[in-house]
This record gives sequence, C-alpha cells and structure tokens, in this order.
Amino acid sequence: FRAGGPRRGDAAFLQLRRAAGAVLPHTWQPVMGHVLDGERAAAAALRELHEETGLLSTSVERFWQLEEPNTFFLHAAECVMISPGFAVEAPAGWEPTLNGEHTASRWVPRDHADRLFLWPGQRHAVRQVVRDILSEDAAAEPVLRIDPRTLHRQA
Repeated sequence: FRAGGPRRGDAAFLQLRRAAGAVLPHTWQPVMGHVLDGERAAAAALRELHEETGLLSTSVERFWQLEEPNTFFLHAAECVMISPGFAVEAPAGWEPTLNGEHTASRWVPRDHADRLFLWPGQRHAVRQVVRDILSEDAAAEPVLRIDPRTLHRQA
C-alpha cells in the first residue's frame, strides 16, 4: 500500500492485472507468490514483491506481517491452503515496474477494496491493514512490524 500522504486514511492498495498466460489470467490481484525451498515466508514476500513490481526491500518504507492468515480450498491440489499475509508501505510517488506476469497496475483506494478485490481473503487482508496498521490507535502495529534487514540473519 501507499499511505497517501500525511493522512493515512487516504491509503491505496496496489493491484496487478495478470497476463494471459499467468495463473488467473486477466484478473486484478495483489502481489502473490510461493515460498521456495528453504526460504522464510517474510523473505519470500519481499522477493515476490521485487520480482513482480521491481521494488527492492531496501526501498520499502515499512513492512508488517498480518496476524490472521488466509485459509482457502485449492481444488487443483485438493487441499486446504493456509497462507500468511504481509503488508508493505511503498515510498511516496513510487510506481511498479511490471514483470511478464502482469500487463497493468492500479492503486485502489481503501474505500473501494470490497468492490475491487476478487477474493474474500484479499478483502479481509485490506481490512486487517486498515484496522491493525493504519489506524492511529492500532496497538498491534509495532508488534506486527518486521525489519527487512534482519531477514537474511534468520535461519
């Protein structure tokens, strides 16, 4: 997301339009991905962010874990998936450089997330960010914050 200036209530959330050959073609999605063998989930989130948008972890303003994971059924694998969520504050004025998985990007105002995010888990993640990170009285915000510089030191 980007905070939208001094008023955090003006936050907007990044969506990427999936390319024709990608999973879920022609849909608008947040950055998504998979954890590679031996990789930590938070490090995977920053890697996927860089691969899909060009944003380097060293340019991330702030980085958080979401407390509630997304749980969903994946028919193709015949299993229930539990996926951790993360939030990144992008630098003011930053725009993504898309890789081949995407054809366009857009910033969705937080008030439009319920209408423009495809999956219930994505809409819930936006609500978590607003409640637990962006709200001025968000007691959990400092506890959820991750220092990206420490990720390479964790084994």
